Amino acid sequence: MKKLIYLSAVAVASFSLFAQEVADDSASSQSAQVKAERKEESAAWPAFLAVCQWPRSADVAGLRLTIPFSTSQENVTGVDIGFWGRSLYFEGIQLNVLRNDVVDGASGIQVGIYNSVGRGDLFGVQAGLWNEALSFRGVQAGLVNVVGEGRGVQVGLINRAETFYGYQVGLVNIIRDAELQFFPIVNIGF
Repeated sequence: MKKLIYLSAVAVASFSLFAQEVADDSASSQSAQVKAERKEESAAWPAFLAVCQWPRSADVAGLRLTIPFSTSQENVTGVDIGFWGRSLYFEGIQLNVLRNDVVDGASGIQVGIYNSVGRGDLFGVQAGLWNEALSFRGVQAGLVNVVGEGRGVQVGLINRAETFYGYQVGLVNIIRDAELQFFPIVNIGF
């Protein structure tokens, strides 16, 4: 009988401890959920509209309308639509009719007549009549594709690279540091 009373007391005590732990976990999970909701509210991605040279700010996150051009924003994240857009860094989609010009680094898609990533790296796609990048990983598709160091695919009438790992498909394909520097139709760099 003493054993039964002892086991009952242990069971009641452990049940009350377990119930207390569940209540504490429930309160802490509710507290964590409230903190996460507050964090989501404070970390919302702002929509930003830039037209021409206005506003003169270092960063744009959202939509930038480059009508007729925009060169005053340094870091652009989002969508850039218009005639001629220029920035230091870009992440997103550039759809400018005349020129997409990124000075240092870009990741995403550039579509226009002339696409350029001057001194930095491009990770993504360039599609236009003339595409150039100092370094790129991805796809270049256009009449003329020029790259310093590239990895991926170039499709165009003329494809030129200093160093290239991937495929060139076009009439004139040049990889300057390869064993076979020129090969028409398909050239493979490795």
